[in-house]
Amino acid sequence: MNRNRPGCLVGLLQLFLLDKVFAWLQGRFGFGRGLAGCGCGPILFIIFVLLACGIICNTNWLRLFSPAF
Repeated sequence: MNRNRPGCLVGLLQLFLLDKVFAWLQGRFGFGRGLAGCGCGPILFIIFVLLACGIICNTNWLRLFSPAF
């Protein structure tokens, strides 16, 4: 049985840090920036959602796209 799971506090810390990085990136490159007024906001939002789902569901997204050995 594989018990290599992070604890609750580790997950909360990862979500907290992800929120702070996302807020900084949105302020710097996000919505309201760039030529069209949206900047990189939609791209950052999609990346944020994928990372948040990966932290909450403990999903290794890189394993989904790599060939099985």
